Formats: sequence, structure tokens, C-alpha cells
Amino acid sequence: MSLPWPDGHRAAAAFTFDVDAESCVLAHDPAASSRMSLMTHQSYGPRVGVPRLLRLLERQRVTATFFVPGFTADTYPDVVRQIVDGGHEVAHHGYLHEPMQGISAAQEAEYLDRGLEALDRLGVRPVGYRAPWWELNWHSADLLVERGFRYDSSLLDGDVPYRFCGDSGRGSLVEIPVDWTLDDWEQYAFYPGWTGSGVIESPAKVHEMWLLEAQAHHAEGGCFVLTNHPFISGRPSKAVALERLIEDVRALDGMWVAPLGEIAEHAAATVEEVRRIRRVECPEGYFDRTGPHRTAPGH
Repeated sequence: MSLPWPDGHRAAAAFTFDVDAESCVLAHDPAASSRMSLMTHQSYGPRVGVPRLLRLLERQRVTATFFVPGFTADTYPDVVRQIVDGGHEVAHHGYLHEPMQGISAAQEAEYLDRGLEALDRLGVRPVGYRAPWWELNWHSADLLVERGFRYDSSLLDGDVPYRFCGDSGRGSLVEIPVDWTLDDWEQYAFYPGWTGSGVIESPAKVHEMWLLEAQAHHAEGGCFVLTNHPFISGRPSKAVALERLIEDVRALDGMWVAPLGEIAEHAAATVEEVRRIRRVECPEGYFDRTGPHRTAPGH
């Protein structure tokens, strides 16, 4: 599916930042709060990374989207105010970056509401959502629509925005797809005993890979969405490479660089088809209840 972009632009690009701070570590293991070095590894994001990235974005005249867990908003309210004062979009990213896979609708609703309350305390009412770990559930869309969200950016099944609805069909969201290739976590994230393979890539290599992706999206009229984390890409050499990338992306002829909220607003007014995402079940008998593999029917 192609999407006409505004004002004659050929493609779109968005630079997004997940301001996880300590939240994702604590959600994974609350006992990690005793690991002082690990906690400082994460607090680097709001304390040092976000201010550096805000200066970078101001130099490049780019408006970005910052996905902020409620815990980050409660712990670092001044950082969220700096993001807002910089003219950037603040969107929802759970409360404590909770594990989302397979949770009930009631539990997910509690996480959503707690995150909204934290952002409300700072005068922010987000229209966008990104699930922690990009893990939406089949009931997530209905919960988001009920709370007035206009877009999500967690799914991986497209190159351009589309509209989709939940099982109830009571309303639709714009989905702005993401891609693990375009996430700094996979390139740089490492902490002993917690995350990563131990292979921390060169920023020069990462710049080259991401620019190739941006050029390909540009050639096809797609929507390039980069996901960064301030505790990772806010580090000096990585921030330098990111700024160079932003310069290169902005230089692509006809590339529209915008926050996700603006891209979603355009897509909502442009895309007529509303997709109901199909749940694909495993064929009966392909796996037994204890897990061993069986021969699929007809094979």
C-alpha cells in the first residue's frame, strides 16, 4: 500500500526516543534496584542523554516524538518538561515498561491508566502509544481507542502507516510500523548479566545501515521510523552519528521529517481502509499439549 504524502513530499521520516530510564530494568527484575552501577547506566538517559539529544534536535530543526513511561515522568518530571518546552511530542510507553506479552485486558488497562495519570500530572495528554518491547495484545487496540489514543507505533507489518481496529470494531487507530533493524537497542545495548550479546557496534557501521534503510524507504515512498533510547544514543559518539544521520535524511529530496503525531494525523485523513488484523492460529494437532512437534496434517 502506498500513501500520498503532504505538500508533494515523496516519503516520510520520524525520529523517536523511548525514555525508559530505570523502568525497563526494574520491570524485568525489581531486585536490580540494588545494582548501583546498572541504575546509573539507565539514569544516564534522562540526566545526560536527553539534554544532549534536545540540543542536537534543536540544531537540526527537527521535531521528534518521545515515548515516556509514567515511572520516568514521576521520577524525572523536569526532563519531561524540557522535552515539552523544546516543542516535541510526548507519547505513552506504559508505566514501568511492564512485560506485556499475554497479559489480561484488565491488567493492561491498569498499566495504561497509571501511565496516563503520571503524564496528566505534568499537563501532558498523549495521543500516541508505543507498547513496551513493542508487544501489543489482541485486546490492546480497543483499550487504546477507549482512552482516546489516535495512533500506535508497535507493530511490524508495513512500511507505511495504515488504519486498524480491535475486535469490537468501535473505532480505529493509525498504526505507524516499526522495525528491529531501526532500533539502537539491537546495535548498542549491553550490560553484563542483563541485556545484549556483548557486541557493541561502531556508530559508523550503524549510521551506514540506517542511512541505507532511509534511502530505501525514500525510494519507495515509505515511512522511515527510527527508535532510539537516550541512555544508548545519547552517548557522545552515538549522538554524533545520529546527528549525521539526521542531516543525511533531511537532505533526501522530498523527505518529510515530522513527529509521529503529525504523520498519524495525515494518515487518518488520507487512509480510508480500516484493517482488522487477522489472528493466525496454529493448525490443530501440529503441536500436542506437552509441546513435542507432530507432523502437520497433509505432510
